[in-house]
Amino acid sequence: MAEESTGRPVDEVSSDPHWDTLGPPPLAMFALEQVRAVRELAAFRARRALLRTAPRGDGHAVLVLPGLFAGDFSTAPLRSFLRELGYDARGWKLGINRGPTAALRKQLEERLLHLADRHGRTVSLVGWSLGGIYARELARSHPDRVRRVVTLASPFRDISATHATRLMALRPGGRPLGEAHAVRAFLRQPIPVPSTSVYSRSDGIVHWQSCLEEDGPQRESVEVSSSHTGMGFHAQVLAVIADRLALPEGAWRPFRPS
Repeated sequence: MAEESTGRPVDEVSSDPHWDTLGPPPLAMFALEQVRAVRELAAFRARRALLRTAPRGDGHAVLVLPGLFAGDFSTAPLRSFLRELGYDARGWKLGINRGPTAALRKQLEERLLHLADRHGRTVSLVGWSLGGIYARELARSHPDRVRRVVTLASPFRDISATHATRLMALRPGGRPLGEAHAVRAFLRQPIPVPSTSVYSRSDGIVHWQSCLEEDGPQRESVEVSSSHTGMGFHAQVLAVIADRLALPEGAWRPFRPS
């Protein structure tokens, strides 16, 4: 059962921009990721029961952003689920996510503005891992076009606290990511739209504490029991997303598991 958290372990992650990185999860947890994800995908058939009880959507557009080295194929089960609930769920249509660039930022902004103009309404953003950081920054740049943001295992609080840095060395301003204090401090600042961060203490790729929101209005952290790789099709995660997206535009209430 998912449970709500408002980021109470904040004292363990200092607001000082010079705090040391949390570091990634233990390698033993990382090694179990694929096995767990396969089992979670096999259990995806539970989606049918969830569809019978999840709140219906109002047809607004939902832009779903994939994680590092993933593309729209990885978010297909999630988008299918959302379309069955009545949302216009869209992929990002930008191929494989190979990390942030100036060109990618421009393309994402164009995608968001196109969907908002097409529907004549604000767009909800759902971002998985690095895709969640993209979603937060889109909302920061275009709060008038974004309805709400839901992030899945996104380490915006400490982008260094992930095994992904072993695969791709992000170097803001030419500095190693672990030393880019100003960038890390900026990314963890709250965004100006309602936001829900979904995290798992058993995440084998991203340190769960790096996903915690600051205490404050219209933002929350919700715990689930999922692998990192299985976030996009785990029943608990889908239930949280469905609940959050069903909130009327401009409305807010904390997530309560049912």
